[in-house]
Amino acid sequence: MSADFPFGEATLLSFLLALSRISGLFVFVPIPGLRTGPDAARLVASLALTVALFPFWPTPPSPDPPPGELAAWVLAEFAVGATAGVVVALVLEGFQMAGQLIGLQAGYGYAATIDPTTQADAGVLLIFSQLLAGCIFFAFGVDRVLVKVLAFSLQSLPATSFRIQAPAVEGMIRLGAEVFSLGLRIAMPEIALLALIDLCFGVLGRLLPQIQFLALSFPMKMAAALLALAATLAVFPETGAAVAGHGVVFLREVLRPR
Repeated sequence: MSADFPFGEATLLSFLLALSRISGLFVFVPIPGLRTGPDAARLVASLALTVALFPFWPTPPSPDPPPGELAAWVLAEFAVGATAGVVVALVLEGFQMAGQLIGLQAGYGYAATIDPTTQADAGVLLIFSQLLAGCIFFAFGVDRVLVKVLAFSLQSLPATSFRIQAPAVEGMIRLGAEVFSLGLRIAMPEIALLALIDLCFGVLGRLLPQIQFLALSFPMKMAAALLALAATLAVFPETGAAVAGHGVVFLREVLRPR
């Protein structure tokens, strides 16, 4: 006696399209430790999220597409998830930019550690800002917002209908400018303090040339950078949340049906 498979071809195609969209998100979203973890864990996470969004699976345009058309559908759905992942990566890049600017001015470029994402040498403050951005990502529930955005896109944006248009490119450019502004706003107080310390040591060096202030400037600048960073740490979540909100608005605008 033959057993009947409970799912038809249309359901399997819907599963494939939804999995492609969600896999694009997991490829580009910069969750700390996700890329260096086991491939099986990322695969299980993609499958679990796809199954969780079962009520929102897209309907395939055709129940029996040829292989070439099916590949084009998968690429289009992958582009939707990749767009969401790139937007999140762009927002979190503002924190890493701030850490790089502060570390370079404070002299932390001489102290390197291992980047958990790329397994390459990186500055200490750069890795600190990257991990801090990951904590803010989960603390503010950006992961839940991403799941809602994906569910919204599966409902509002039909399968294979995603197209990159001029307004989306302009919105991405504006979001990049806001991320650049985010990094500058976070790093500017520390940079101003370090510039003031350099100015003071420069004046003291002119007044007392017999004293080698260079040996004192490095530890003082590093300590001052840490103190200033601790004093302004409470501003990080609020500033990052504002830019993340703009990113979510941009995603909803891009994934809205035309």
